[in-house]
Amino acid sequence: MTTNSRKFRIALFCLTLAFLAGICHLEVSASDAEEQVGMLTVTGTVKINGKPAATGDVVAAGSEVQTAKGSSAVVSLGKLGRVEALPSTTIKLRYDVNTTTHSMASVAILLGDGSVRVSTGEEGMVNVESGLTATRASLGTEEKVFTVDRTCGNTLVSVEKGKVELRFGHSVKQIAAGSQDTAGQAKAGCTASRNH
Repeated sequence: MTTNSRKFRIALFCLTLAFLAGICHLEVSASDAEEQVGMLTVTGTVKINGKPAATGDVVAAGSEVQTAKGSSAVVSLGKLGRVEALPSTTIKLRYDVNTTTHSMASVAILLGDGSVRVSTGEEGMVNVESGLTATRASLGTEEKVFTVDRTCGNTLVSVEKGKVELRFGHSVKQIAAGSQDTAGQAKAGCTASRNH
């Protein structure tokens, strides 16, 4: 009896260790997937977190991407779409939500200065936050393509495809394809760059 009891305890202990090892492996895999936001394509001089970047680099959540004058960087987000940091632009990428049965994946682009061109994919949402404004594509499976420009201190949004929401304080502006709108106060005498 004691031999069988001891064998049972050893078997139970081994199963518990195997189970815990599996859970740890799943958590590491999930956190790795969460960290990896996208793949980079570079034209000209681009930095990630202050270090020179090259095509094929992985852009992790929280990374700052900086493009020099005359340079650009495209971050491919897989099914979420792609983000192009146009010349003289600084952005930071952040995962807000992962895809679940009840919610879509969401990526936030924090635009410090410059401008970005966003193309959304079939799944998830891509939001651009700049100063006190937030620009987000309307829900739906059709592709949305829009540019957010902050070179003059205010936020200028131009929409090529789909429909986009520009939020500033309590106001929400709906911008349809072929249109543009602004929020905030532009610097005196400044004209937004036309990189797009």
